[in-house]
Amino acid sequence: MVVVALLMVIGLLAVYSSSYALGHNEFGDVNYFIFRQAIWSVLGLIALYVFMRFDYRLLKSLSPLMLALVIGGLIAVLLPSIGLERNGAARWISVGPLVVQPSEFAKLVLIIYISAWLASRGDQLQNFSTGFIPFILIVGAIAWLVMIEPDMGTTIILVLTVGTLFFVAGAPLNHIGILLAGGFLLGLLLIFGADYRSDRVFSFVSAEEEPDGRGYHTEQLLVGLGSGGATGLGWGASRQKLFYTPGSHTDGVFAIIGEELGFVGGIGVMGLYGVLLWRGIRLFRNCRDQFGALIVVGILSWIAYQTIINIGGITRTMPLTGIPLPFISYGGSALLALMAATGVLLNISRYGHDKSYYERDSRAKSKAAWADR
Repeated sequence: MVVVALLMVIGLLAVYSSSYALGHNEFGDVNYFIFRQAIWSVLGLIALYVFMRFDYRLLKSLSPLMLALVIGGLIAVLLPSIGLERNGAARWISVGPLVVQPSEFAKLVLIIYISAWLASRGDQLQNFSTGFIPFILIVGAIAWLVMIEPDMGTTIILVLTVGTLFFVAGAPLNHIGILLAGGFLLGLLLIFGADYRSDRVFSFVSAEEEPDGRGYHTEQLLVGLGSGGATGLGWGASRQKLFYTPGSHTDGVFAIIGEELGFVGGIGVMGLYGVLLWRGIRLFRNCRDQFGALIVVGILSWIAYQTIINIGGITRTMPLTGIPLPFISYGGSALLALMAATGVLLNISRYGHDKSYYERDSRAKSKAAWADR
């Protein structure tokens, strides 16, 4: 809770610092973005409290209903009369003064549903027809709905997260290999099937060749990140947020943090994620049942993959994908979903102190599964 609280505070400060110029320029209100992020933060705290209070095992029976609601939301955004379209993508639904992105909630709901499904499979998971095929159909349907919005970044996170769950649950390595190979080939087709996706690959490989064109985004992120030096320019002193860096308050916020807090501040933020993941791993080791353990793995994978891909894109160690930085980037739906997920982790921690069942059962099954592999 302390680590998440620190990340939220840093996020609110970073969102305000990186967005007040944009808010003034586009909406005539320097507080436009921070006001909305603050509202979502309060809603996120409420969601954390709610998900923390009841026994997490109830989520197993609720997971089909939750999945149905998410599927309904993913379909609704594609309907012209309901969904909101921005920059050629239909990903949002307007709920009063707030805008909701169902694909962000799909991450948590799919983790819960797949965890319940995998925990109920038993030995059937080893079979291609009763394990691999149903898994691909379930995940493929959700991923397809997200992809046609289009939102490849969220699709990548969904597939990586549930793929990790599939592996941890004990799926055969040949099934994992098929999943990886198929995902890689499909990813290549999607990347080179759209100009804006292939442009991101170009900016990763050869941004310097077109610094005012396809490489502009990557170059400006690096300028911002490098301008901070060791200790940064100071809170609010970023120059790149003044309409140089696209998405300075969303997926590019880490570059602004690096500019204002420097290398030390950037490493500090990354360290907080490290502590969060370490505590999550300890929780996983203490889980009382497979369902709870898989949920923990899924949430940790979700946070870890988003953090690595976001910071990797900003530091140019991998292509940009437009994925937000967990708990910090501007985005209400993403923050609310992450806070609900944190509540689930705290719930499992609260009800998961009895290690006698899962440790004995899972260790025996793990040894047998690895022996079979």
